[in-house]
Amino acid sequence: MHARAYVADTHNDLLCAVVARPVDRWGSFFGERWVPQLRAGGVDLQVLPVFIEDAYRPEGALRRTLRMLEAGRRAAAENADAVRLCLDGADLDAAAASDRIGLVLALEGAHGIGDDVELLETVHRLGVRVASLAHFGRGAFADGSGEDAAGSRLTLAGVRAVAEMERLGMLFDVSHLGAAGVGHVLEVASRPVIATHSSARALFDHHRNLSDEQLRGIAAGGGVVCANFYAPFLHASDFSVNRLVDHLEHLASVAGIDHVGIGPDFLKEVLAETTPPCCEATEVAGVAADEYLPGLEGPAGLPLLTDALLRRGWREDDILAVLGGNVRRLFRAELGVPGAELAAESGRHRPRTFVPPDE
Repeated sequence: MHARAYVADTHNDLLCAVVARPVDRWGSFFGERWVPQLRAGGVDLQVLPVFIEDAYRPEGALRRTLRMLEAGRRAAAENADAVRLCLDGADLDAAAASDRIGLVLALEGAHGIGDDVELLETVHRLGVRVASLAHFGRGAFADGSGEDAAGSRLTLAGVRAVAEMERLGMLFDVSHLGAAGVGHVLEVASRPVIATHSSARALFDHHRNLSDEQLRGIAAGGGVVCANFYAPFLHASDFSVNRLVDHLEHLASVAGIDHVGIGPDFLKEVLAETTPPCCEATEVAGVAADEYLPGLEGPAGLPLLTDALLRRGWREDDILAVLGGNVRRLFRAELGVPGAELAAESGRHRPRTFVPPDE
């Protein structure tokens, strides 16, 4: 069943590992190290976020952003037999039809553009189709969830950025955005948004997770919430695939089965590739950095999730929707479609209700 599924992973920071290699190794490293893992996991669509580490902020953020975008483009060009860089729904379909993995470039935090809203069009020309405007801390457009105590909404530039992304056909990503900021986005957005790697706050009260009210708001606008697999965001001590399934079931029960996806945020290999031995990270945003779901430390383990959902009693059509069908539908309808050209009924369908396995 997993082999038949269209699997969409909306968050893997693997570009951080790619760009850490010498320039002439970017394409070959991606092809040798990551393509086999994506194939083993049955991944059909991989979103590649550009994450800017603290050491590059603020002075080096733009240069780092451009360097990582170039790494993503070279990785795609030098592995054209296995992957395809996708700018719109037609590209996604062409990648699937040719048995290639679709790659979508994204910005995580948008640190490289400061508060220059006009630079969103620049990165759009470079292939970016998904973007979040904050990480853990404060930003020019908005505050990250680590700043929730400030209760801050979007800045004026942030409001303008939402409108500009909608004009360009870039999906707005609310993962990492502060709670007040998420509410503000849902007030001003006229197109669907996505949470590329966020789980359920009702099950585990961490600021990186989304409340039920936020889940309902994202679903009401036609968006998708993609569950994060990072163990310390799922539970305080029980780091098992069953806790991930709990979160997926909660997301589906609150947002509706048609509004749930997966955004694993596989960190183990990326951190190992990018953190010097002298400075090994022990915490990420106050939680242990070395706890992972057994077997789900990387893309190759994704069939374990399908198996866990089947064992939990999920229906086949619900599993296929969550593994990637919902994200594919959203991307085909919204990705790269300028606001002025968006048809009123584009990608719309009748939502289905999630039926818990025990009913």
